[in-house]
Amino acid sequence: MIKEIATPKLKTPVFIAAWPGMGEVAYRSAMFLKEVLGFKMFAKLEAQDFFKPAAVFVEKGLINSPKIPAGFFYYYKAKNGPDIIIFLGEAQPPLEYAESLSAAIIDFIKQYNVKFVFTFAAKPEPIDHKGKSRVWIASTHNDILHDFSKLGVKTLNEGQISGLNGIILGVAKQKNLRGACLLGEIPFYTVQIENPKAIAKILEAVSGYLKLDLNLSSLAERSKFIEEEIDKLITYLKGEASPQGDSPLNEDDVEKLKKDLAAYTKLPQSARENIESLFKEAVHDITLANQLKTELDKWNVYKEYEDRFLDLFKKRGDNIQ
Repeated sequence: MIKEIATPKLKTPVFIAAWPGMGEVAYRSAMFLKEVLGFKMFAKLEAQDFFKPAAVFVEKGLINSPKIPAGFFYYYKAKNGPDIIIFLGEAQPPLEYAESLSAAIIDFIKQYNVKFVFTFAAKPEPIDHKGKSRVWIASTHNDILHDFSKLGVKTLNEGQISGLNGIILGVAKQKNLRGACLLGEIPFYTVQIENPKAIAKILEAVSGYLKLDLNLSSLAERSKFIEEEIDKLITYLKGEASPQGDSPLNEDDVEKLKKDLAAYTKLPQSARENIESLFKEAVHDITLANQLKTELDKWNVYKEYEDRFLDLFKKRGDNIQ
């Protein structure tokens, strides 16, 4: 399952695990560390036990079996501070395999005397893409929260961390490891777009905690470029400008981005679940309607739910401001 190419001698390394996800926040944060610090690969996870084919690929009429995603372990020997192991997974498996995959990874890295596990994630919020991105933390122990609060990281008092970014921390805690997930804020309408701003904020927190010397200027430049591209797309979609001229987007690009933008504006699952819960409660307790309306306005989705919302008052004859 996990094949070692080398067996590095490491001093109580910190472990960072990452997979592709919203805003590419987790994967690209770990990838940035790997590239700028010069990590070396030492093991490979062959994950055929955790991925079952759901389709085949067709190319020029020929059917091909799908490639099973893999994962790779890299190490970095630090001059000052702890050594680091990074795991980069090519894809997240179906949720029914998430816990067993996490256990396999944790059992492997424990051989290297790992005591601390990091994951990263995106935190979709109703913020503007030009606004600041804050970093939040959920951890296995209170003292970790305290240490990161000194670095300006806010504590996630409630919520959930979906997928392997959360599950592997739960497994790590069960196996007596300490750990934390750092979540970077991204606009909820850009969940499928790379977000260098959130990546940079997470890396600032990590570098402060692990005493790393990172130059994040390339992320600032990348963030500015992506913000400008989003502005161009939004301007075009409003009918205020043509995609031609100075824009690097051609007509095919624009059509694709128009379709993608419709997908980007979907509510995060956690927000939708909260709205559904408030609807159910409001049926029995109409005083919760104001709280529900506030939540719908917060996510700018009142029109989507307007009929259901008004139905709450039809039999009562109530009004709401």
